[in-house]
Amino acid sequence: MSMPCENITSPWYVYILRCRSGRLYTGVTTDLERRWREHNGGKLGAKYTRADPPEALVYSEGHADRSSACKREAEIKKLSRAAKLTLVAGFIKE
Repeated sequence: MSMPCENITSPWYVYILRCRSGRLYTGVTTDLERRWREHNGGKLGAKYTRADPPEALVYSEGHADRSSACKREAEIKKLSRAAKLTLVAGFIKE
């Protein structure tokens, strides 16, 4: 898996995964690579990704602390699918 934001040194990240079904999963972590392995490895991944494994990390952004990352995660989760895809498309172009 390539890590498109590996140059960011923020301690917290909000990320979006594209799952096998095409659905998008949003979460927060302090370590994108570890979290990717957990989602693909079973027990430590989210219950959702155990049934619908992720295929790609399609978006991430760094945050200074857990609070701001969780607030941003909540904002993203409230977006429509179309708005999430626009966010992802803007990230991939950068």
